[in-house]
Amino acid sequence: MKSNYLESTIKQFEYYKLLGEKTFLQLSDEQLYWQYNPESNSIAIIVKHLWGNMLSRWTDFLTADGEKEWRNRDAEFETEDKTREALLLKWNEGWNCLFSALNNLQEEDLVKTIYIRNQGHTVMEAINRQLAHYPYHVGQIVFLGKMLCNENWQSLSISKGNSKNYNTEKFSNPKEKKHFTDEYLKKPDQN
Repeated sequence: MKSNYLESTIKQFEYYKLLGEKTFLQLSDEQLYWQYNPESNSIAIIVKHLWGNMLSRWTDFLTADGEKEWRNRDAEFETEDKTREALLLKWNEGWNCLFSALNNLQEEDLVKTIYIRNQGHTVMEAINRQLAHYPYHVGQIVFLGKMLCNENWQSLSISKGNSKNYNTEKFSNPKEKKHFTDEYLKKPDQN
């Protein structure tokens, strides 16, 4: 049985994955590769970095250092394939590696020590580290998406000027214990 912590972190990661995907859907292929200047990152570069980090951190998570010898972090910040398909392949491969590792953890694993760049972390600390890192980059993806779409942007949360209506609806329902991501992660047939 999964601990509440593991269930909660998996939902958090699923939520941020979904925010990235909802951003991708609003953008053209060209926009996914747009860079403000040569020193800035495109959405595609951010995805490539997340992919490299996820594969390195979550492959053999409990038994090998999280910074794998085969990882080429510097190459993650170079643009190569300029197709949506290539981008989504990396995106899904990285997230699948993460979710596979998390879904195979047991509560007793949370206190085990793992290493990232030879620095010891409990499994829980390592998860928290990535739970801060990945949303940081997904936030960059969403920010770039919002700038690129401009007035055509479709809000991924409460739209501007709609807070009062949203809160009125929420407070009109009985109190319930529910993870905040539950409504965002509903499958299409649950709507």
